[in-house]
Amino acid sequence: MKEGLKAGLSHEITLKVQPEMTAQKVYEKTPDVFATIWLVGFIERTCCELIEPYLDDGESSVGTRVNISHLAPTPIGFNVRVKAMLKEVDRRRLVFNVEAYDDREKIGEGSHERFVIDKVKFMNRIQEKLAKGT
Repeated sequence: MKEGLKAGLSHEITLKVQPEMTAQKVYEKTPDVFATIWLVGFIERTCCELIEPYLDDGESSVGTRVNISHLAPTPIGFNVRVKAMLKEVDRRRLVFNVEAYDDREKIGEGSHERFVIDKVKFMNRIQEKLAKGT
């Protein structure tokens, strides 16, 4: 990791809720609103974008913990804005505070944890797992 990755850094991004991002696409008997699975994915993306400039070549990150409350529904066509703030850096372990808002209100909050990984070592581990079979 490069210098400068420290608690207090923040980043936010916005997306527009599309029909394929709804809970109904995950399970047809649920409401046609922004799905929690998409909220979590959007949170991960925001955190990844925050740390990307501080990673060395050959490094990436993986999510290891998600603690999110999805507080309110968001209809198709609304914007969702996620704000991530790096709360803690413990060697390769990164902890973020996150909040999400739609065009009207706060829709989510919580924390997310990621680990910085060496991509080659990580992929070698995957290959070893694949070689052992199911």
